[in-house]
Amino acid sequence: MASAPAAGGRFGASIRKSGYLQKWLLLGVTIGFIAGLGAVVFYFALKYTADFLLGYLAGYHLPTPVGEGGSHGSAGFQRPWALPLVTTGGALLSAFIVAKLAPEATGHGTDEAIQAVHGDPRAIRFRAVLVKMAASALTIGSGGSAGREGPTAQISAGFSSLLTRRLHLSDEDGRTAVALGIGAGIGAIFAAPLGGAVLAASIPYRDDFDYRFLLPGFITSGTAYAVLGAFLGFDPLFGYIDAEYRFEKSWPLLWFVVIGLAAAAVGYLYARTFHTTVRLTHRLPGGPVLKPALGGLLVGLLGLLIPQILSSGYGWAQLAADRGSLMAIPLWIVVVLPVAKIVATSLSIGTGGSGGLFGPGIVIGAFVGAAVWRLGELSGLPGVPHEPGIFVVVGMMACFGSVARAPLAIMIMVAEMTGSFSVVPGAILAVGIAALVMSRTNVTIYEAQRLNRDTAAAERAR
Repeated sequence: MASAPAAGGRFGASIRKSGYLQKWLLLGVTIGFIAGLGAVVFYFALKYTADFLLGYLAGYHLPTPVGEGGSHGSAGFQRPWALPLVTTGGALLSAFIVAKLAPEATGHGTDEAIQAVHGDPRAIRFRAVLVKMAASALTIGSGGSAGREGPTAQISAGFSSLLTRRLHLSDEDGRTAVALGIGAGIGAIFAAPLGGAVLAASIPYRDDFDYRFLLPGFITSGTAYAVLGAFLGFDPLFGYIDAEYRFEKSWPLLWFVVIGLAAAAVGYLYARTFHTTVRLTHRLPGGPVLKPALGGLLVGLLGLLIPQILSSGYGWAQLAADRGSLMAIPLWIVVVLPVAKIVATSLSIGTGGSGGLFGPGIVIGAFVGAAVWRLGELSGLPGVPHEPGIFVVVGMMACFGSVARAPLAIMIMVAEMTGSFSVVPGAILAVGIAALVMSRTNVTIYEAQRLNRDTAAAERAR
């Protein structure tokens, strides 16, 4: 046993002395392998938890995207009285585990990883990673509105933090490793390696891009994608949505201006509602276990009225991209769903639950696009495509890309998730408008982001 630290020390010394290419080839492959493996483990943990809690106990089966089977889920609730009990119980148990074992694992987790990029890259405890995985599986698997990317980002970022400690990496190398972990973890769980690499370079900042993270990010994200694909396959999460769509006239692009403006408004509402809920929760009486449980109860009651808000909701985003499935959803639900999903996510995560904000943001954006399509078709105005898929995909890109202050990374990731690179002409218009509108505010969903590299460097120098 005594030789392990010595071996680690020799490996660390070789890493520190090696050149740029050798260093980041070794570290990138190592971080990417753990990111991909962590994504696979969390995927199955979440799947079996949801099958048991929502499927077996509550009698409700969620629809799934094409990349995960493409099922339409349950037509209704077999035991509607059980749903609020399941969402409350899952939130209660999740909060109890976090409070007892790793209080820093509360919330969505991505801010903690971003903070490690700007502050101490050794600060993430590996215990918090394991607790985050279990707590998030309980929150999301019981119906809480949250995404699975936050836990996977924290798994790989936590491993990068562990590597930084054990190998005695420099602060600069440690920050790079943690940033690569964030991008690889999110890119892996969404099977979007290029977007994950670009995300690593953009997510630490509101208005900047760190090119130093980009090249090693390709190695890390590519490795993570290969590991995930070896277990789960390489199909895009949402299949190929409107892959054959072609722009033939320029004036229908005006619809993407509408999507961009609507996405910016809803994204702004998402961030403000979530952060207001977090601050309000801190002021309310009750401990760190009771508050998330109350949030879970409210989500369960809301889910009885609007089941599309439950859990991650990727299957509902998939259904929104198909004309027949979308037309089967009542118009009022399509229009109200973006706001309802914001409320549900704020109640699930803003009260102290565990899970990510990226996934709900994708679903919120999908239904922004779906609502624009439904209203546009109902109005009879020209230029609305026959299928809603392109509006849904661009809504995903514009809404969360703008509020995460990472428009290019999210646009690439969603294109990979949907196999829809043909939507780029409309997407760059909608995403550009949404990002430009959001840039005029100080709002971001990730409060740990710094304005730019100069601001982050000046903060570290103090």
